[in-house]
Amino acid sequence: MAKFINPFTDVGFKRIFGQEINKDLIIDFLNSLLVDEKCIKDIHFLDKELLPEFDAGRGVIYDIYCVNDDGEQFIVEMQNKKQTNFRDRALYYLSRAISWQGEKGAEWNFDIKAVYGIFFMNFMLDIDGHRVRTDIDMKIRQTGNLYSDKMRMIFLELPSFTKEEDECENDFERWIYVLKNMETLDRMPFKARKAVFDRLEQIIDLRSMTVEEREKYDASINAYRTQLAVMDNEREEGRREGREEGMAIGVQQTALRMKQMGLPENLIIEATGLSSKEISELR
Repeated sequence: MAKFINPFTDVGFKRIFGQEINKDLIIDFLNSLLVDEKCIKDIHFLDKELLPEFDAGRGVIYDIYCVNDDGEQFIVEMQNKKQTNFRDRALYYLSRAISWQGEKGAEWNFDIKAVYGIFFMNFMLDIDGHRVRTDIDMKIRQTGNLYSDKMRMIFLELPSFTKEEDECENDFERWIYVLKNMETLDRMPFKARKAVFDRLEQIIDLRSMTVEEREKYDASINAYRTQLAVMDNEREEGRREGREEGMAIGVQQTALRMKQMGLPENLIIEATGLSSKEISELR
């Protein structure tokens, strides 16, 4: 039986990084990610939902959305499966956060604060080869010099991280090791090296959850496992019946099972990608 939460679930990820009371964890992780680049002293969380610019527009909902004392914004997301136009979606997220800065009033003079997008990926994403970390910013093509530091994307490809505990060389690698292996750990490593991991252990221990928190987590872990089953089913059905038709059938069948289990609609949407209308029509 697992001792610690699964950070790839919606509830697990936000329990670690998305709570004001535990903001020291996200601060430590961001500083390990941006070591020798910046030192974040404090953050506060912003509304995860940015309203659309016009009535028919598309709103944006982030996993975690926070800002530091300098006004720099950080969007942190966990993605468990490949999505169509994933890279374009990441670009849209950051563009929307930048655009939102200009909605503060007529006196604004384009003093843009930097926006960072940090995307954990629990899958392999082809971005010029496979690596644990891919940093993307805006450069001048002819010289390779930086054009602007106001938009930055960092993709973290977790399956590409293969180091063992004793091979981790810095705090960033220690964080990635813990996150990738958290659900299977029977103890928290690195506590003697850094107090933040001792604090992390207290937060992710399943025994520390209230009854209500555990119910929400259990629903979230069911959605996560169903999502994995969906992906396996998509591959199998795709081989037997043709990829597009097989994927659709597998997703619908899984969504129906989740619906029959009485799981919340938002978790079914998260796991399958179906719309609320499509789910309501399943019989």
